[in-house]
Amino acid sequence: MSLDPRPSRARLTLLGLLCALTFVLYIDRVCIAQAVEPIQQELNLSNTQVGYVLMAFTLAYGLFEVPTGRWGDRVGSRAVLTRIALCWSAFTALTAACTGFYSLLLVRFLFGAGEAGALPNAARIISRWYPAAERGRVQGLIQTAALVGGTTVPVAAAYLIRALGWRWAFVFFGALGVAWAAVFWLWFRDDPACHPAVNAGELALIGERLADAKERGAIPWRLVLTNRSIWTLGLITICGAFNSYLYFSWFPKYLQAARALDSVEAGWLASLVLGGAAVGTVSGGILDDLLRRSRARHGRRWLGAAAYSAAAGLIGTGLLCESPRALAVCASLSCLAAMCPMSSWWSCAIEVSGRHLGALFGLMNGMGVFGAMGSQFFFGAFADWRKAQGYSGRAQWDPAFAVYSIALLAAAVGWAVYVSRPVEPDRPKTSRGTDAARHS
Repeated sequence: MSLDPRPSRARLTLLGLLCALTFVLYIDRVCIAQAVEPIQQELNLSNTQVGYVLMAFTLAYGLFEVPTGRWGDRVGSRAVLTRIALCWSAFTALTAACTGFYSLLLVRFLFGAGEAGALPNAARIISRWYPAAERGRVQGLIQTAALVGGTTVPVAAAYLIRALGWRWAFVFFGALGVAWAAVFWLWFRDDPACHPAVNAGELALIGERLADAKERGAIPWRLVLTNRSIWTLGLITICGAFNSYLYFSWFPKYLQAARALDSVEAGWLASLVLGGAAVGTVSGGILDDLLRRSRARHGRRWLGAAAYSAAAGLIGTGLLCESPRALAVCASLSCLAAMCPMSSWWSCAIEVSGRHLGALFGLMNGMGVFGAMGSQFFFGAFADWRKAQGYSGRAQWDPAFAVYSIALLAAAVGWAVYVSRPVEPDRPKTSRGTDAARHS
């Protein structure tokens, strides 16, 4: 046997599994946006009530994000991610059984609780299965897969709902996660050293991060709660989620109600917008790796600040367009810009969290619940309020977009002032990890 074997490529198979995870996750998360109109009609729900239903998922997701991330730190991501996929799939399918506002509210809350912790556990896997030099691209591809799922679902859901009705569409989407959970459980191992497809060369390439998988200990909450980096990254994700959930939850409804499009055309344009977000995430992953290698001081900060500022300007430009297609192009470019810094956000969150990655990534990602819930409630309630004032069409809906531009500008400010300070800076680090944190 060679003393220096060529590295195996098990981590590429794992990348495919993680991309499939986020692809299905976002299909199940976003499919309700295309179903809002038929659900409202059948269950007689107002826009404000729909906002509460959308918020129920987000609230539960935020409440369970840290505990489920911490659970992954303690018992490993294999068992936890399998449970997450099975739970969210079950409650996606059970959405089909809802008969009114309260049953829909309960099922969507349980769906959010079931999905919580998926991304923190994915981040935990990345930190243990991939060398630092590959993580930006890996994170970008995983996020891109999520948004490709989100891009696919408006069109797919529109046709499925037209052919089968909204109830059977939810059953179909729920079945996808069950299939993923079975494959993941059979193939994955928490420690790459225990995987039969990983050879000595690949273990050497992955490097010293393997030791972190077995570390335990209490989370230093005093250091966490006084860490400026944690709060800045949390602010960024709150503002980013506020913007993203407009497109995840309300955009097809907006196109139908304010721009007078039918459900299929609205689905195609919503897919175009989320497609822009997908391009932004994969581009951002490449840029994050380039910034890491170039050691550009403050490179991530200025990328984030410039990208979010451009996203805010593009929303305003879109509202000036009479054509809904031109609006969708501007919204797509805005989402591209807003999602471009996401790989940098993941890299910064991993560096700041250290050995408590599952819990602290969950904390920072979970802060986005405030932005997501605010967006889901605000857009529907604002439309009902404007309707009560006598407005209709674009005049009823368009002024809300100014608030989304302000949120994007706040995220730009957050990136401009960001400084990387790990929660436990005195712990030994690999040279790669130290350099990466120094040049964030």
